[in-house]
Amino acid sequence: MSWAEGFIAVDWGTTNRRAYRVAADGSCVEELEDGKGILSVKSEEFEGAVSEIRDRLGEGPMLLAGMVGSNRGWVEAPYVSCPAGLDELAGGLVWTDDKTAIVPGVAYSADRSDVMRGEEVQILGAAASGEIPADCLVCHPGTHNKWVLVENSRIQSFRTVMTGELFNLLRKHSILSDSLDTDEMYDAPFRAGVREGLSGNALTSELFSVRASVLLGRLDKAHAVSFTSGLLIGYDVCAGVSGKSAEPLIVMGRPELTTLYSKALEEAGVESRQIDGEGAFLAGARKIAERIR
Repeated sequence: MSWAEGFIAVDWGTTNRRAYRVAADGSCVEELEDGKGILSVKSEEFEGAVSEIRDRLGEGPMLLAGMVGSNRGWVEAPYVSCPAGLDELAGGLVWTDDKTAIVPGVAYSADRSDVMRGEEVQILGAAASGEIPADCLVCHPGTHNKWVLVENSRIQSFRTVMTGELFNLLRKHSILSDSLDTDEMYDAPFRAGVREGLSGNALTSELFSVRASVLLGRLDKAHAVSFTSGLLIGYDVCAGVSGKSAEPLIVMGRPELTTLYSKALEEAGVESRQIDGEGAFLAGARKIAERIR
């Protein structure tokens, strides 16, 4: 079976994996999603984990992207350097056999060091399909949020902010954990936290103030998680748009996260447009598959 006849596209991250069977006309005809991210798979178990996907979605060619190509994944796919486009990704594919390829990540190393894996497929796919402009700033929320400058449909530079990971660490392993033990989000305290984050005051001090505010009755404990989320995202937005042309600004990823960042950007006075990351990933996978000969 050739790539033109259809293939399997896999977005394999740290904690989750999503796989799609793509038909010859480019449509997605079947998919699976589970919590079997790379951290839950031992090195000797990856071949079996890939076989599980084929057992479910068929024996066609497979294109894998994300952390599966990291030094903690199945087979390491070296980074390609910025500026990077779809041609560079296709040229840097690492093959595990004649029908299974891993997409390389992208590295930035001009004035500092930064890396990404997985987001590049979504961003370049959206640019190639015309869903986002050829020149724009993309905010890609996640465990490690990315602020990506796209020029001429190529990733020119980017910066990573560990907002999602820091939020999870605070919830599980900090003195704030008792105040952050709910998943329910409230809009008003979230936006209040965003405004505090945008003010640029010392983050470590403001985080402790959350605990003090709950203890002294100035912040309802039920609102602490919303305020803290807003505080962190506000700092993230402040760093992401500072000194950059923020129009047009695209927020790409999962809706539950893009909605929060769009609200924060609104508080910052920045207009944004949300793009679903799943559709963008499939667009990028199709464009890479077209380049495989």
